[in-house]
Amino acid sequence: MVATISAEQPHILVVDDDDRLRQLLVKYLSENGFVVIPAKDAADARAKLKGLQFDLVILDLMMPGETGLEFAADFRQRSSVPILMLTAMGEADDRIKGLEHGADDYLVKPFEPRELVLRLHNILKRLPEQKPEDVEVQLGDAVFQTGRGELVVSGSAVRLTDIEIALLRVLAIRAGEILSRDALIDLTGTTGGGRAVDVQVTRLRRKIERDPKLPRYLQTVRGRGYVLRPD
Repeated sequence: MVATISAEQPHILVVDDDDRLRQLLVKYLSENGFVVIPAKDAADARAKLKGLQFDLVILDLMMPGETGLEFAADFRQRSSVPILMLTAMGEADDRIKGLEHGADDYLVKPFEPRELVLRLHNILKRLPEQKPEDVEVQLGDAVFQTGRGELVVSGSAVRLTDIEIALLRVLAIRAGEILSRDALIDLTGTTGGGRAVDVQVTRLRRKIERDPKLPRYLQTVRGRGYVLRPD
């Protein structure tokens, strides 16, 4: 079964090297109305940020390699997406450092999950309504608007499901880059494994390709994944 992602659901990136906590956050926040994408470290987070637009980042302070403070400082130079920082350190100096490096809020581990959800909602309420950047991608007779998630084929609008929009948007933003099934699962929130991705790709081809059996734009790279090659 493939999960349907609503455009109204806030998209959250969870960056934490603790596998157990990361999985618990994904499960709990998903059950509370968020679309959640996990990242195990700063490098993984950057890869996810290239493929999707997020409404908020939950960031662990202490991570191996690049720390949460270092990542936050660099990220804040390029983005205004709010950051909620998690840490086991509750001293005032540590909280101040987090805020100085770009965090919008701070939560000390261990924490009550309900408090985390309330803090996320409070941060999101303060944000001005923003629309994702709209880029037009030409695919023969088809034109896809990445921000609005609209597909027009030969002048007529074609309905896309939310998961089709998420998949086509990721492929369009990273046009020319081969994305594995696992990467597409992570970047779109698709559930059901690689087979579910294959099914969605097949459906998309029926909507954008003149001959879905011989795709010109949404191509399979054997053993590696899929790639979108616009005009």
